[in-house]
Amino acid sequence: MAGSPTARRRRLSIELKKLREESALTCAQVGAALDWSGSKVNRMETGSGRVQPSDIDALCRFYATSDELREFLKALARQAKTRGWWQVHGAGVPEWFSIYIGLEQDASTFRQYQCELLPGLMQTPAYAGELHRTGAHLSARDIDRAVQVRMERQAILTRPGGPDAWFIVNEGALRNVIGDRALMREQLERTLESVALPSVTLQVLPFDSGTYPATGSFTLLGFPDQEDPDLVYRDGITDAVYLEGEHHVREYTRAFDGLRAAALSPQRSAELIETVLKGFTR
Repeated sequence: MAGSPTARRRRLSIELKKLREESALTCAQVGAALDWSGSKVNRMETGSGRVQPSDIDALCRFYATSDELREFLKALARQAKTRGWWQVHGAGVPEWFSIYIGLEQDASTFRQYQCELLPGLMQTPAYAGELHRTGAHLSARDIDRAVQVRMERQAILTRPGGPDAWFIVNEGALRNVIGDRALMREQLERTLESVALPSVTLQVLPFDSGTYPATGSFTLLGFPDQEDPDLVYRDGITDAVYLEGEHHVREYTRAFDGLRAAALSPQRSAELIETVLKGFTR
């Protein structure tokens, strides 16, 4: 069973939707049979509402499930109520991003394209702090919290059983000066340290790569359990988009593969980072 509360809530939603679809019923029909609103059933299946163990009992009686499945779903409902370690940091972690962190914690594969910035999982505290001070209207305390969460998230790259992580970054992310030259020197050194990790692969998309199949940054998360489908994550300034349909995942996977083909090899990418780093040391 997936570990984080977010992943458990997502798995519960998937299982409840599967039960209804196997019964060939609509949300409105299930709601009417249980004296609920159809919107309540829909919220349960989309993860946008709390699901009580008593709700699970009612649904499982209606769908005539096995006792084993009922207890499994009730356990998911109870565990989905727990708080993740990142949720104690208040405004430092907005709700829309809190969902992503929970999913990231359980991912077995991680594929990310960054067109403007170096990946968050490789950032130094100084680099991350500069980004938060520039791009968010947060108090100094909440900025510190946001940076702390970003640093703690980086543990997934070194923990046993962590995800297989593959990053593609545009060359501009290496050369764009965030803060000052000393900050960038430290950041590029950290990037090279991250690339040396056995679970990490990084490719740089050079300026002269020509056209390539992407219009913005995105992340593809894969999960170890077959019942938990892959998803695409794209974020903005105030919100995020989570795409789970097979079509979306297939097209973004195709785009990522195209980016990999257009980018420099991991070895040549590391050499380019070293070259850019030398430019910041002069």
